[in-house]
Amino acid sequence: MDSITQIVLGAACGEAVLGKKLGNKALLYGALGGTIPDLDVFLGDFLFSNEIQSMAFHRGIMHSIFFAVFTSFVLGYLFYFIYSKKYLNNYISQIEWIRLFFLSLSTHSLLDCFTAYGTQIFSPFSNYRVAFNNISVVDPLYTLPFLISLILLMFFKRSSKLRSKLLKFGFIVSSVYMIFTLINKNNVNNIFKSSLTDVDYIRFRSQPTIFNNILWYGIVETESDYQYAFYSILDSDEKNIKWRKISKNHELLSINDNIQTLIWFSDGFYSFSPTEDKNKYIYRDLRYPMMDENDPNSSIFSFIIKNDKGNWNIFPSNIKKPEKNNLINFWNRLKGI
Repeated sequence: MDSITQIVLGAACGEAVLGKKLGNKALLYGALGGTIPDLDVFLGDFLFSNEIQSMAFHRGIMHSIFFAVFTSFVLGYLFYFIYSKKYLNNYISQIEWIRLFFLSLSTHSLLDCFTAYGTQIFSPFSNYRVAFNNISVVDPLYTLPFLISLILLMFFKRSSKLRSKLLKFGFIVSSVYMIFTLINKNNVNNIFKSSLTDVDYIRFRSQPTIFNNILWYGIVETESDYQYAFYSILDSDEKNIKWRKISKNHELLSINDNIQTLIWFSDGFYSFSPTEDKNKYIYRDLRYPMMDENDPNSSIFSFIIKNDKGNWNIFPSNIKKPEKNNLINFWNRLKGI
């Protein structure tokens, strides 16, 4: 999920493990652990000259269970060593430091699994990307109650029972909301599938649109094309779901390593479109919705790829960005029809 949410969750883990001993410093150390996995965005740019490979590196090894275990032992020993040097009567054990960083690192990766991007929690033993697709990468209803509870507890002494109560409140509210999103997804999936009785599809997936769990996007793959639709749980008629077609155009490009990476990255939900330049194509990751449901070319996750001597790479482009009327239409669609 977004960086703020991961910082909040990491800080909560720090408070849960060492809040009574370190007070607000525990929040800081937990937030540090909750931030580390997303540093792979910067590390990928450093390790790879190709933007496609750099993009695929995100939510890879640094979001794995293996990385959480390894890094928690390294940081646990490091912080135990620092505190042992700083305080003659060190009151925090090494296992407590390890527990703090393991929880903040592992919960980061587990939370990411609920979004649509895909998280390689089994790396380096498998490149399978776990994605439950039940919550948006940014969802204020998950983050804000948690954030408010942490801000409030910071004003109480570490020995105060109110800190513990506020922390539990944050965990409970966020967990209940996460359970709601899973139940909501199951109900939405049933509604989507009930409208597909005349469509012979191979695969189906759905996910909520950005910032909410009300307006959902569904997409299916058939032998000849993809079909997508939107459904809001506020719609007055759940049977009035309109599926629109998107051409695959997979035959436009021959498959090499970087194109195969894009296919893997999108879980096979992708399309290409030609441009005036024969060496450039528009790539669309169709796991993500369109800004305009009537325009199949308005995918929010699209960019130009360029062939440079057989090596495909992401190229800066002037692909149309969302406009004010797109946001207005999105809001109106969310409210239901």
